[in-house]
Amino acid sequence: MSACTRSASFEGAEARLVDVQVQIAGGTPNFMIVGLADKAVAESRERVRAAFAAIGLSLPGQRLIVNLAPADRPKEGAHFDLPVAIGILIAMGVLPPEAGSDHLAMGELGLDGSISPAPGALPAAMLAVETGAGFICAEASGPEAAWASGDLPILAPGSLIQLVNHFRGGQALARPVPGDLVEGAQFRDMRDVRGQETAKRALEIAAAGGHNLLLVGPPGAGKSMLAERAPGLLPPLSPQELLEISMIQSVAGLVERGQLRRTRPFRAPHHSASMAAMVGGGTRVRPGEASLAHHGVLFLDELPEFHPQVLDSLRQPLETGEIAVARANARITFPVRFQLIAAMNPCRCGWAGADGQSCARGPRCAQSYQARISGPMMDRIDLQIEVPAVTPADLALPPAEEGTAEMAARVAKAREVQLARGGLNARLSGEALDRIAEPDPAGRELLGRAAEAMGLTARGYHRVLRTARTIADLEGSGGVRRIHIAEALSARRRTQGAGTAEGALAARLHKPAFHRSASTLP
Repeated sequence: MSACTRSASFEGAEARLVDVQVQIAGGTPNFMIVGLADKAVAESRERVRAAFAAIGLSLPGQRLIVNLAPADRPKEGAHFDLPVAIGILIAMGVLPPEAGSDHLAMGELGLDGSISPAPGALPAAMLAVETGAGFICAEASGPEAAWASGDLPILAPGSLIQLVNHFRGGQALARPVPGDLVEGAQFRDMRDVRGQETAKRALEIAAAGGHNLLLVGPPGAGKSMLAERAPGLLPPLSPQELLEISMIQSVAGLVERGQLRRTRPFRAPHHSASMAAMVGGGTRVRPGEASLAHHGVLFLDELPEFHPQVLDSLRQPLETGEIAVARANARITFPVRFQLIAAMNPCRCGWAGADGQSCARGPRCAQSYQARISGPMMDRIDLQIEVPAVTPADLALPPAEEGTAEMAARVAKAREVQLARGGLNARLSGEALDRIAEPDPAGRELLGRAAEAMGLTARGYHRVLRTARTIADLEGSGGVRRIHIAEALSARRRTQGAGTAEGALAARLHKPAFHRSASTLP
């Protein structure tokens, strides 16, 4: 006797079809699961055996083999419990063959026969839609799976006996309805920030063009306070972005009761995070903080305190928008199109260059501290802004006239212009960058001289152009002019640890403020 049903394995945020083949044959009684299964899958034998006993059934006293095909693809997770149980029930004649051939199933079995939810219900349901199959999952996963399609047949039993009764005509299972579409966390208003107009302007530019931003300043200057308000400047998610984010969150097990969140992700990992926690990986490969920040903001506070190798692991994703986790038997890709916002003190004690304060260990403190961030990593940050200490006079000021709503309106308008051209400015490259961000003659001359004086790399040169294009979009300008180039250059601060004559020239060219007169540049 043999039977076959289907389930899914996960590669990144995508589901891959797995055939669950069951055979009951003569021979010594044994229960084997083959097909490159991990320990959680191998332990399905005992959970299935206990669940069968809970509903009054026993496994056949014969040789029972379960094959997960294709056999050379790794299979991980307890969600194979339910398809294995369905396959055995079909082979035993308890369920009809169409219970397996017409459905894709996933769910973890409890010892009492209950079916528990498993991560990845949404991408698995999307796979069922693509293959034209129905979908069987735990009752708690039903609202999440229902988002895949309004036409997808879904069975969401709470226990194995409910599923058996449904197929045998003793009980009808209603199709679950999608979970709520919630707003998620409410970000605080930019009006709460007193002073720091330069940093606010930088946040607006970064949000408008999707640029990476570094805030450098002494303790208590408001760097974290500013960064936490950055997601409120971003426009609502498009349906495609919402789907991509939800599939990543589903694989990570972060979708609760089928609720999808409209707000963009904001991830702020602690500086002790490992490389696997940041970019994904581990024994069972799961998305990291960078993937969970897809289409949102990844905030790295105390940037130099992160391990240098962890920071450098983000260099390639910042360029390509994806992370490839390579293993000996698999290569898994996660999307990571996030906006990086980082904050740091100028030195370890935090007071280098601050008015009225002095660094306890002199310039070498700042140099050694900032040198923990590699030059290639710094080169990928478009905006590098100094955030001065907040004075008592700043704190006594009344709330600003403009808040998050007013800034977000300008950001949305600028993004509409960019999307109409084909994409955000931060992702412009090649011919599109030359065509869209071509500066006027005065701007080209200024950029050429400043790039030579500052020692800009080719990447840095192009990032200045992208930033200038965003500034022009915020202004409503059709072309990139000298004043836009000047502001973009003034926003590209170099840290003291960036080194040698290049850092000295940058320090001479820059002051911690936007809107400098272009005539002050060489």
